[in-house]
Amino acid sequence: MAAMLEAVSLRKEYGSKVALKGLNLKVEEGEIYCLLGANGAGKSTTINLFLDFIRPSSGQARIDGMVVSENPVETKRRLAYIPEIVMLYRNLTGMENLRYFTALAGHDDYSEADYLGFLRRAGLPDFATHSRIQGYSKGMRQKVGIAIALAKKAKVLLLDEPTSGLDPKASNEFSDLLRNLSADGVAVLMATHDLFRVKEVGTRAGIMRLGELVDEIETSQIGHTDLEALYLRHMH
Repeated sequence: MAAMLEAVSLRKEYGSKVALKGLNLKVEEGEIYCLLGANGAGKSTTINLFLDFIRPSSGQARIDGMVVSENPVETKRRLAYIPEIVMLYRNLTGMENLRYFTALAGHDDYSEADYLGFLRRAGLPDFATHSRIQGYSKGMRQKVGIAIALAKKAKVLLLDEPTSGLDPKASNEFSDLLRNLSADGVAVLMATHDLFRVKEVGTRAGIMRLGELVDEIETSQIGHTDLEALYLRHMH
């Protein structure tokens, strides 16, 4: 399988502070790769480098074989990003936000039924489709974000603490959505503190500490308790 996301000796410095120390990482099609680590470990820095929100001090972030810093527009077409709080227009409805952001991505040829299908596949209840975002829960906002990813036909999904603040039901629904996207071949890179969710939905996990990837695990090969113990050992 092709690596949809790849970090090659990826380094980020802020003056004398090194936020990321030569990261090497690959995420294949259909993989859900979870980045674990304390605050300041380099998880969000990694996500931001793939998004071209910041530029690397050295090394490369690649999406679908393209160097992000050299192909910022083309790589953005291939990805969708869901931060902890999905940024949508509060005074627009879920449907209107979907239409707007999909058109921005160059897809403006969908029908009303197509848009409704994306929202339904993402799990948004029909009653919310034409309601303003300001009345949505966090989980509902994320579902609009997933619908946008579906409409963009994104090959890569970048997530930064997506389950923070979600209740158990919403967290489980979000995990189901990720599994469905994975089954469609989408490569997922998720920065998270949620060890339980990593074990439930992740295919691989990487543990980061002080800007370095210190361990990688196949989640199918380790139990919840052992994963927690391994994580805590690295944090000490």
